[in-house]
Amino acid sequence: MRAIRYHGPRKPLQLEQIATPAPGPGDVLVRVSAAGVCHTELHFLSGLLDLGVAPLTLGHEIVGRVEAVGEGVPRERVGERVILYYYAGCGRCPHCLRGDENLCDALRAEHGFVTDGGFAEYVRVPARNAVPLPDAIGDAEAAPIGCGVTTAVHAANLAGVGLGDWVVVFGVGAVGYGLVQVARLRGARVIAVGRTPEKLERARALGAEATVRAGVEDVAARLRELTGGRGADVVFELVATRETMAASSRALAKRGRLVFVGYSEDTFEIHPIQLVVGEQVVTASVGNTLAELQAAVELVAAGRVKTVVDRVLPLERFQEGIDALAAGRLVGRAVLAP
Repeated sequence: MRAIRYHGPRKPLQLEQIATPAPGPGDVLVRVSAAGVCHTELHFLSGLLDLGVAPLTLGHEIVGRVEAVGEGVPRERVGERVILYYYAGCGRCPHCLRGDENLCDALRAEHGFVTDGGFAEYVRVPARNAVPLPDAIGDAEAAPIGCGVTTAVHAANLAGVGLGDWVVVFGVGAVGYGLVQVARLRGARVIAVGRTPEKLERARALGAEATVRAGVEDVAARLRELTGGRGADVVFELVATRETMAASSRALAKRGRLVFVGYSEDTFEIHPIQLVVGEQVVTASVGNTLAELQAAVELVAAGRVKTVVDRVLPLERFQEGIDALAAGRLVGRAVLAP
């Protein structure tokens, strides 16, 4: 089969022919129909995220159809249209027993990270990781659910976003659009921050009541103004450069929660007195749970959350999607269609 292979940091991705995997006991083999290109791929290529596994097929936003099943999996699942959960925990640690496979210390698999992912014609996953996908959601539309929407659901759960909260989404890409909508559904008042007018316009269309253009406005001052001087109850930091982190922390309300979802080469610095006096919280959010993927699918199927797809590309044009993402030209996801 064809697969896009990662060979280590600062090395170009390569479209190669590799063996098609066979499903083992408890597995399904999925023929991939759509796979979203996430910012995480850029972190792999730059070396910021180096998990020490290469060669590897990247891609963790994966939609497809079950082609074959392994021992112990009902034959009836063949032909089923699915979206994939990319974590496979040990099933025994305290995190897994609580359903938090994203925090498992002994992962059996993490597709697109340390286990082959979806930038290929086929991918093998545990059967429980293949979540049925309603016919109402198209393949390309569904792909960003696997990270773009699920990451938003998880982060909003962790932050305790609630009715009347002022929520700032700093960085309006695919996850940012998910956060705008999920926060709005919870009754929050949402402000989107970004650099690109087209991306900010889309955030408004998805429910942000105000936008702030970074690089043009004083972000922290404008956020204070928009919130009547109170500041933000929750700031989701999806960019995490020195400049954005400084603005995010300055914009926090008393008892505000700063939630890191994105990261960069820069480190976060803050004087503890700000946190102490304001009883503020700094935390972070990674991935999602299987239950949150199922919830995200339901939200999109019901039309309560919309995914944003900029373009759909054949597998051989993967570099176009990578380059457009790196240049900030995408409004939403680039999706590969093997």
